[in-house]
Amino acid sequence: MPHLHDAKVKQLEIIACRLRQHVIRMVAHAGSGHQGGPLGMADVFTVLYFHTLHHRPDDPEWPDRDRCILSNGHICPIRYAAMAEAGYFPVEELLTLRELGSRLQGHPERLRLPGAETTSGPLGSGLAQAAGMAYAAKMDKKTWMTYCLTSDGEHEAGLHWEAMLFAGKNRLDNLVCIIDRNNIQIDGDTEDIMPLEPLAAKYTAFNWHVIECNGNDIQDVWRALEEAKTIHQKPICIIAHTIPGRGVSFMENNYLWHSQPFKPGQAEHALEELHALEQTLLREHRAHYG
Repeated sequence: MPHLHDAKVKQLEIIACRLRQHVIRMVAHAGSGHQGGPLGMADVFTVLYFHTLHHRPDDPEWPDRDRCILSNGHICPIRYAAMAEAGYFPVEELLTLRELGSRLQGHPERLRLPGAETTSGPLGSGLAQAAGMAYAAKMDKKTWMTYCLTSDGEHEAGLHWEAMLFAGKNRLDNLVCIIDRNNIQIDGDTEDIMPLEPLAAKYTAFNWHVIECNGNDIQDVWRALEEAKTIHQKPICIIAHTIPGRGVSFMENNYLWHSQPFKPGQAEHALEELHALEQTLLREHRAHYG
């Protein structure tokens, strides 16, 4: 497997740090929203939007684009941040999160936001939508890929398992399901609420090819997405092990930060940590790559 150049990795790490800062500002300004999942998935969205996806921000409806479906729509702040940085809409618009009339609602709305392939909200429905798109692409002999971002908690929904059966039966090798395996949901640890393990074995039993990666390691995320492109005759599941709240010390691995309002000073503290990390990454990049 080829190795992603270290300079590119560092560039993507800087972007991911910037996206995390956008998430904090958006949720703090809105006064509500989700932080844990978006921070944990920043690296995955960075690799997708700035390296892997075939897409055109200036032409969101380009017919040959890869489709990117967000099933766990509540983590949309990180998708909005990635889309803004990629050029789908002005970065300044991020601060309209959850405002009445905004294109950036608490869950993505397809008819409002160019580049959002589906309207998400009910957890568990995204993979069914993505599998339908991938099946249609096969029928039309199209080569674009469908990537579906899901949470581990939404695996408690029966529809998700029906979609797994459908995709496996139809050998949808143009479908990649990426699981945010952060082990938390709104009420606590997934393994306490409704155990999922052995998760990889369950996907394998449904005729999927399973790849596991460190979802907070740019190089490893890239490796997993590259491997997914080489698989034939099976849909692909990438189990991305992530740290909820990644990058902010007081939020990491704390299920309460699935979604809770910031107390005075907390957002500022989070931004200070992330800004310091960004400056460190920039210095390292300049020192090694000019």
